[in-house]
Amino acid sequence: MIEVLAKLGRGSVFLAGEVLECVITFTNPLSASSTSASSEMLAWASAQIHCQFHASENRVALPPSDGSKHDVQAENETVFVPNRGERGQCILSTPPKILFCDLRLDPGESKSYSYCETLPVDGPPSFRGQSVKYVYKLTIGCQRVNSPIKLLRVPFRVLVLHGLKDYQFPQDEAVAPSNPFLEEEEGLKKDSRLADLATELLMVATSRRSLHLYNISNTRGKVGTFCIFKTVYKIGEDVIGTFNFSEGDIPCLQFSVSLQTEESIQEEFQRRRGQPVSFTMHARHQESCLHTAQSSFSLPIPLSSTPGFTTNIVSLKWRLHFEFVTSGESAGTCLVRGNQSEAVTWTGVEQMEVDTFSWDLPIKVLPTNPILASYVSQFSSTNSITI
Repeated sequence: MIEVLAKLGRGSVFLAGEVLECVITFTNPLSASSTSASSEMLAWASAQIHCQFHASENRVALPPSDGSKHDVQAENETVFVPNRGERGQCILSTPPKILFCDLRLDPGESKSYSYCETLPVDGPPSFRGQSVKYVYKLTIGCQRVNSPIKLLRVPFRVLVLHGLKDYQFPQDEAVAPSNPFLEEEEGLKKDSRLADLATELLMVATSRRSLHLYNISNTRGKVGTFCIFKTVYKIGEDVIGTFNFSEGDIPCLQFSVSLQTEESIQEEFQRRRGQPVSFTMHARHQESCLHTAQSSFSLPIPLSSTPGFTTNIVSLKWRLHFEFVTSGESAGTCLVRGNQSEAVTWTGVEQMEVDTFSWDLPIKVLPTNPILASYVSQFSSTNSITI
């Protein structure tokens, strides 16, 4: 019996273009004093990263697969196929790397191997939507002599920041983000600076503030104004907006604001022509606001959510969805006097005609530092099997 333990070096969330590091440890758990202790042998072990794609048959019409590319060897249990037994299709993979050949472990002995691979920059982000899924995994294959291959899969999350791969690193090292306490080779230095560079670019993109004012009106007149200071955010940030109803001609009784994603399938892959898009709500604020001059809301963008992206099959966009309930008639209160002349009681009307209307405001949501996203990741950075 051999225990195989895989541990990611830095959480389970990465930026496309970063180097994924994983330490794989092989252990013979039996102690030398055990009566059944004996040396264990592994023929070889290999590791590979792949992205698995799965689409809903009710929503997505994929082109038929090419049967001429069928690999007979892939059905053999002694051939290393990282995505064997998984649903969907493998749309991206890195070259497999052999960790060792002919490993002998004495009772109680362990040996560790380091696997490093640069995540492809041209792949999609990790995404679990209503129509499609993109899932990244590191698969380690191990085989005993004359035995089937055993697979250990380590799922992880990938964030994609567009434009990062085309960025030209500064020639002047003094202005480039770097760690002054480390001395690295130029190639490794570029990889280590990637997360810092992405953080800097994201900060520049999301820190620009510009006042955006919108008039809220329906067919009967002006309801109020809406103010937001920016429309570009990182996951983990709060979307903050304010309302001013004091200058409105039409009383607003109630409003709600929803933070939503819009998942749409590209036209050539739609199962039905004119197929509706799918919406997912991530946060919501609702408030009654009759006789309210000003109000505000704050909606958090979950760190576990996927930033906006577009592939040849699916597009994901973010928006704020507003719904307003306005009075269909003049003022909404009634004055009722009590038994004594000096006593008055204010009461609301029992019935009122209302109008409702909605409005959508697109916003842009970008990734964040992968270390922050790792804190809320559903994936464990450590996985193990026994073979």
